[in-house]
Amino acid sequence: MTTHFVRPSTLARRLFVGILSLATLIAVAAASGAPKSPQEHPDRPPWAQKPKSPQAAPVANPLPADDAQDRSKIKVNVNLVNVLVSVLDEHNRPAPDLPCEAFQVLDEDNPQTIAVFEKETQQPLDLALMIDASLSAQLTMPAQREAAVHFIQQVLRKGDRLAIYSVDENVTQLAAFTDNVGHLQEVVRHVPAGAGTSIYDAVYLGSKTLARQGTDRRRVIILITDGGETTSHADFDSARREAVRSNSLLYTVVIRSVKNESGRNTAGEHALETITDSTGGAVFYPDSSAELDSIFDRINRELRTQYRLGYYPNPRGPADTYRRIEVKITLPGDRKPSTQAGETQNASAPALTPAEPANAPAPAYSVRHRKSYYTGLP
Repeated sequence: MTTHFVRPSTLARRLFVGILSLATLIAVAAASGAPKSPQEHPDRPPWAQKPKSPQAAPVANPLPADDAQDRSKIKVNVNLVNVLVSVLDEHNRPAPDLPCEAFQVLDEDNPQTIAVFEKETQQPLDLALMIDASLSAQLTMPAQREAAVHFIQQVLRKGDRLAIYSVDENVTQLAAFTDNVGHLQEVVRHVPAGAGTSIYDAVYLGSKTLARQGTDRRRVIILITDGGETTSHADFDSARREAVRSNSLLYTVVIRSVKNESGRNTAGEHALETITDSTGGAVFYPDSSAELDSIFDRINRELRTQYRLGYYPNPRGPADTYRRIEVKITLPGDRKPSTQAGETQNASAPALTPAEPANAPAPAYSVRHRKSYYTGLP
């Protein structure tokens, strides 16, 4: 009987080779049974293919580029509330040169500290001139056009821009915001005739458009209409809300073909009065087309003599709410504060001074300004 001896070194080598072979077989079996990766399926679209290596694959950004950049910036919400204030004397003339100390600002009845005060603001104007082109307004259209042509020449100054819209069953932009006076005048002279009247749409769309024109500019809508609302898609609440949100100032000129209230529909006029008052603007009712030039002159003077007040609300209102604003004129001495526009004032006698006679009446001022502001989303 023959006995075979295996050296220890040889046995170790055989064991090592066996283990290595077994590991190889397991790896092959695992690879053959594993599902194929996306790049092994050439029939799949490129976006379904798996990158070959982590280094070659760009990292997907879960946010759009603008949002990603915004996240890297420090956002500061200063919450400064700007209020344009028109102060008129007893003859409805602008009252310039009042000092900051004469103004009192209340936010939800809370007195505020005025942080910004400009006697005659130099903020440039963005104006949306909206002309009622409905059939009911055609009788006075020639006079409206000529008055608007004169107003454009008068109101536009360096840095100001004006756009022209026709208002009928639709609201159509006929001229984009520009300072080209000649082009704007030519457009006004050729406003086409329409059918219905969409005054709520005019206020709503005009406010939306003005809000996109940039910050640190005054936003003004001048609406010339017969006041007959017939074809708007927007309603009263949405029109007023958008005007407040955009901080647009509305001036309304109502051309009344029928002077007697019982002979016309006054619902549109009353709605425009409310919206206009909310923005701090004014409503005008000319007795004839001949008065349009003087009305436009008055609007121009008012825009050039507005006070600008700015304050940081204290206490600060919650997000996504509307806050009430009130501005008063506090006169020197024992005089009472001025009233809002349209009210009368019986002020007490002022303190006597050598330069002022004993019976000198206290000046009565009326104040117009926007009545509320929107705090914005959180």
